[in-house]
Amino acid sequence: MRDLIRELSDMRAISGSEYRINKKIAEMLMPYADETRIDALGNVAAVKECGIENAPNIMIEAHCDEIGLIVTDITDEGFITFGPVGGIDARILPASEVTVHGRRDIKGVIGIKPDWLTEKGKAVKIKDMAVDTGMTAEDVRSLVSIGDGITLPQSVGALGKKQFSGKTLDDRACLAAVIETMRRLCGRSLKVNVYACAHVQEEVGCRGAKVSAFNIMPDMAIAIDVTHGITPDNSDNAFPVGKGVTISVGPNIHPRLSERLISIAGNTGIKYAVEVDGGDTGTDAWEIQCAGTGIPTALLSVPLKYMHTSVETLAISDVKSLVKLLVSFIESQEGNTEWLKL
Repeated sequence: MRDLIRELSDMRAISGSEYRINKKIAEMLMPYADETRIDALGNVAAVKECGIENAPNIMIEAHCDEIGLIVTDITDEGFITFGPVGGIDARILPASEVTVHGRRDIKGVIGIKPDWLTEKGKAVKIKDMAVDTGMTAEDVRSLVSIGDGITLPQSVGALGKKQFSGKTLDDRACLAAVIETMRRLCGRSLKVNVYACAHVQEEVGCRGAKVSAFNIMPDMAIAIDVTHGITPDNSDNAFPVGKGVTISVGPNIHPRLSERLISIAGNTGIKYAVEVDGGDTGTDAWEIQCAGTGIPTALLSVPLKYMHTSVETLAISDVKSLVKLLVSFIESQEGNTEWLKL
């Protein structure tokens, strides 16, 4: 699991440029599916058919895009200015190493004025930052165009014996859970068809999930994402890392699905916590729920520290708990959807 998470984390594709990685993701799912396809927006869908006529369809999904930056200009001095893609925190950018994805990948750093030359107490804004590649303006312009993507660096990887730290664990660690779930379902007799999806552009509005859900119209769906892990400066509305998966409840979540997931977790000894979402979960579940005539939707999450930074950190055991819950839930299905009725 650790190696799979690292491989996915190392991939680079900000929202809107998932074409850089979606074919590779499709290849990773292909051995465990009867069919894989990529739609016009770039979503990947792999289906494992159970062979039963009119069997229910269940979607399990994670998003494959990442937050990052986009080139807005190249100055006469050769510096690359940029804007944000997704919810990136400007505080983490100064002194960061980055990769500019031009005609070839170029390493760069984000430099700012020294502290003694800036106004005390004034936060540095993205508009005041630039990437320095060490190249002349002419050389930069020969390789980089306005609109090219910029991604954050990979981090340390293994953090102690039980945790992993790196970029884009939101949501590639959850995509690893989707792939591993499909692997474990191989050769098992099921009574539902399983659609495993990697959705695009979640970080800028859950657009891929909206398109994919409308296209597939599954009988039920489980969105998989991250939630806030407890850190020294944040213990409110956060969950301990290493203590299991979280199962959401609230208006974005179909109550029969959450009840079944909680029951299975309790009966199989899977560590879990209940997360209360009183409105928009801020995940693909929000769009999937309202696709077409409505899709019963659940949300499972992995606690993650330092979200939307290059040092996102989680416990491998929580991802494994998520996989175990997904597999147990899918195997428990009896081939009907009567139990979902409210």
